Amino acid sequence: MADLTGLEILELADGEARSLIITDWQLGEATIVPKVGPPAKRIRVLRVSVPPQDKVLGPAYWDITGQTLIEQLLPYLRQPDYQRRRFTITKHGIPPAARFQVRVD
Repeated sequence: MADLTGLEILELADGEARSLIITDWQLGEATIVPKVGPPAKRIRVLRVSVPPQDKVLGPAYWDITGQTLIEQLLPYLRQPDYQRRRFTITKHGIPPAARFQVRVD
């Protein structure tokens, strides 16, 4: 897996939703420093490229670190028509018990 740098972590509050079109994606790893807990750890990261209108500031990608969310998205992203779909991600709860709902249109 590629080592991803320049992370733009997709962070959502409890109940917040984000809708985006994914134009490209890459599965990789990154080293993060948690706010609480061990000093640093390697995690799997899903980087999703999006059109500029879906992310106005910064690089045109989001890095997804929620492992259950990555597993929910990968089956869709492995389909040849994923670029024609709109993904709406809603977060429910707060870490470590947070879960994500994915709607695909």
